[in-house]
Amino acid sequence: MSTTTPSSAPGSSAGAAAPGPAAVPAPAPAPAPAPAPAPVPTTGERALVLGGGGSTGNAWLIGVVAGLADAGVDVTTADLTVGTSAGATTAAQLAGATPAELYAAVGAGAPTRRAPAPGRDDRRERTRQAADQMARTAALIAASRDAGDMRRRLGAAALDLPAASDASAQERWRATVAARLPSTAWPRRALLLTAVDARTGAPVVLGAHSGVDLVDAVAASCAGGFAYGVGPDRFIDGGYRRNENADVAAGYRRVLVLSPLGGRTRTPREWGMQLDVQVAELRAQGSAVETLVPDGSAEGLVGPRAMDLTLRPSAARAGHAQGVEAADRVARLWR
Repeated sequence: MSTTTPSSAPGSSAGAAAPGPAAVPAPAPAPAPAPAPAPVPTTGERALVLGGGGSTGNAWLIGVVAGLADAGVDVTTADLTVGTSAGATTAAQLAGATPAELYAAVGAGAPTRRAPAPGRDDRRERTRQAADQMARTAALIAASRDAGDMRRRLGAAALDLPAASDASAQERWRATVAARLPSTAWPRRALLLTAVDARTGAPVVLGAHSGVDLVDAVAASCAGGFAYGVGPDRFIDGGYRRNENADVAAGYRRVLVLSPLGGRTRTPREWGMQLDVQVAELRAQGSAVETLVPDGSAEGLVGPRAMDLTLRPSAARAGHAQGVEAADRVARLWR
């Protein structure tokens, strides 16, 4: 997938909504505008790919990275990090805080959020909304001829939602995303976040080279409901292309892929959106690839329950244990 720049740049993975906010340190003010950086290199040594998977997927990713670090393998030193949906949030969080800090924040309990309306079960409402979104997108997937047609249908549906044209809803979403990030500045290391153009269905890769604020790039990559606007452009969740988008790391010699959704996809296998196809593509181009997916202790915490914020600490702990256990294998790839 080629790196794409939006037409204007202000200064669930399929069907999965974005992760809940983590209690990380307050965002640091963004630095003064600087000259546009050079384009992101298309070749390099090590790439870290963080896939989508909702709120619990974000917690699992943080746990895995923290577990690896505690076992002596620091994957945040990657020459390139690729993030999709919940993985985009994780990638941006790791750019502004240490794995240990993020892991401690998740372990402190479920993220703070607005109090529900009187008499309303907020947890049940979030679960219902996620189930409704899954049902809507499943119907669109079933009606689609191929992956491109699916992305166009999903984009059109997202544009039709009232919030897509509601400035206050857009601003609330942006503020929610910003509150999750310990820093709102793009990092020095290469970071690419995936999204889909809601109008055309074309895949988009956002980075510092795009001239888009980091907050907007994360908000676009996590837009699993209504289409998110950045200037005149409208974006939907990068997971609508692939849950991991590991092929964005093509050209890197060593690639580590963390997939909260286990490499699965709700699309027909012949569309080639599953993780094993992406891994085969990378290996065919000369990359050494390792993957980590939730094991038995974590699998029930992601997927259909991905938006249950009360499960975040458990998902993070399961991820941490898995990261520690996988450290030797990852070290052989990474070092």
